[in-house]
Amino acid sequence: MTAPTTQQRAGDGASLISILDELTAMLDRARAMPMSASVLVNKAEALDLLDAARAVVPAEIHAADDIVADADAVLRRAREQAERIVADAEAEAERLVAGERVVTLANERAEQIVAEAEAQAAKLAADANDYCDRQLAQFEIDLGAITAQVRAGREALAARGGRAPREQE
Repeated sequence: MTAPTTQQRAGDGASLISILDELTAMLDRARAMPMSASVLVNKAEALDLLDAARAVVPAEIHAADDIVADADAVLRRAREQAERIVADAEAEAERLVAGERVVTLANERAEQIVAEAEAQAAKLAADANDYCDRQLAQFEIDLGAITAQVRAGREALAARGGRAPREQE
C-alpha cells in the first residue's frame, strides 16, 4: 500500500492539522539512531507531507477569507435590519402625531426600537468579530506550529551536517 501523493492529500480535503499529525506520527514511528536524538525518516514521505501542507495552506487562508466575508455579510444584514426597524419606527411615529400624549408615546417607542436595534446590531457585530478573531487565531496557531516544525527540522539537518542553519533568504 503506497502513501497518498501531495495532490491526493490536497484533493481529499486534508486539513493542515491532519497533515501535521501525519508528519508527527511518521517521526514518532521512525527508527531511532543509537545514542542520538536523531531518527531515520523517509525523505520522500516527509517532503511529500510538507508539500501537502503547502498545498493546503492557501485553501485554509481562503476559508479564513470566507469566514471574514460571512461575518461582513452578517454585519451588513444586521445594519440593514436596524435601518428597517428605524424607518418603521419613524413611520410609526409620524402616523401617531395625532396628539401630544400620542406623540410622546410614539417618541418613547421609537427610541426604544432604535436602542434595541442598535443593541442587536452591536451584538451581531461583536459576535461576528469574535468569531473571525477565533478563526484567525487558530490559523495563526497553525502557522506558528508549521514554522516551529520547519525551524526544528532545519536545525536538526544543520546539526546533523555539523553546521549552523542557513538564514532565510
